[in-house]
Amino acid sequence: MTEVNVDTVPQHQTIQFEAKWRNNFMAHVLTLTLNPTVDVASEAEAVRPTRKTRLSSTRYDPGGGGINVARVVKALGGDVEAIYLCGGEMGAFLDRLLEEEKLPRRSYPTSGQTRIAFMVREQTTGLEYRFIPQGSPVRPEELQPCFNAIASQKSGYIVASGSLPPGASADSFAHMAELAHARGLKFVLDTSGLPLSIVLRDSSVFMVKPSRGELEQLVGRKLDERGLEQAAADIVARGAAKFVACTLGADGALLASSDGVLRLPAVHVRVRSAVGAGDSFLGAMVWALVEGYAPDEAFRLGMAAGAAAAMTPGTQICRKTDVFALFERNRA
Repeated sequence: MTEVNVDTVPQHQTIQFEAKWRNNFMAHVLTLTLNPTVDVASEAEAVRPTRKTRLSSTRYDPGGGGINVARVVKALGGDVEAIYLCGGEMGAFLDRLLEEEKLPRRSYPTSGQTRIAFMVREQTTGLEYRFIPQGSPVRPEELQPCFNAIASQKSGYIVASGSLPPGASADSFAHMAELAHARGLKFVLDTSGLPLSIVLRDSSVFMVKPSRGELEQLVGRKLDERGLEQAAADIVARGAAKFVACTLGADGALLASSDGVLRLPAVHVRVRSAVGAGDSFLGAMVWALVEGYAPDEAFRLGMAAGAAAAMTPGTQICRKTDVFALFERNRA
C-alpha cells in the first residue's frame, strides 16, 4: 500500500465554513468526494443520432456521491461537512452551487477540470440517458488533504462515496478506512469495483452500500434473491462490515447485520427520475443513525428517502417533507 502522511497540511487548501464551524466544531458526519461533478439535467422530446436535440427544463446541481450525501444530511437537519476535490472553471462553478445551498464544506484544488455529468430525460418514452465522464487525473499530493481530514476528525461518521478519479490508487479508500478505524470513527463506503473489493478484503468498516449490480460484481456472478442475502451476510460474517445495505431498485433493499438479514419491498411512488436515489438513501440512513434511530428504522428511513428522491425531477435530491411522509406511511 502507498504510505500516507497524515501530518502534512497543504498550504493551498480552501476552507469555507458557515459561522457555526468557526469554533472548532466537528461535524457529526464528514463526507468525502474525490471525483465530484457538476450535474446538468435536461429534457428532450426525443433523442436521435446526428440531428440536433433541443433541450428544455435545464438545471445545474452540485454532484458526486459524498456531496449528495452531505446535501441530504443537511436537508434533514443534520450536522455535516463535505470535503471534496475540485479544479478549473467547473470546480469554481461547483463551489458556487454549494455556496448557494450554504453547505458547510472544504474544497481542495486539483490541476485538472472538475467533470460535468449530463442527464437527458426523453419525454416521449420516459427513458433517461446519463453521460458520466471519467474525470481528470489527480496527483497523490492532491489527495493528501482528504487523508488529513480523516486523521484530524475526533468523532462521528466518515462517508466516502463515489468513484476514484484517474491517478488515485485503487486502495485509497482502504487507507481512509484504516485511518478512520484508528480514530474510532464509523467509516461508511459507497463505491464499486476494485476499490470496494480491496476495502472488504483488507479492512473492517461500519457499513457498505452496494447496489445489486455492485454486489454481483463483487462476488463475480449473477445472484438470485437468496444469493443476494447470502452474499451480504457473508460480508458481515467475516467481519469486513458491520452492516451491508444493498439497494435493489424496484425490488426494494436488504440490510445485513449480525442480527440477520432484513429484506423490505420498495416504497412505491410515481417515479420522475432515479438519479440520486442511492445517495438519498445513504444520506438519510446515516442521518438517522446519528440521531439514534435503531438500525432497522434508519434503514426504513433510507428507503423512504430513496423513494422521495425518485419523486423529484432530474438531479434534485429528496425533499424532507416527502421523506418523512413516506416513512410514516410505510410504518403503518
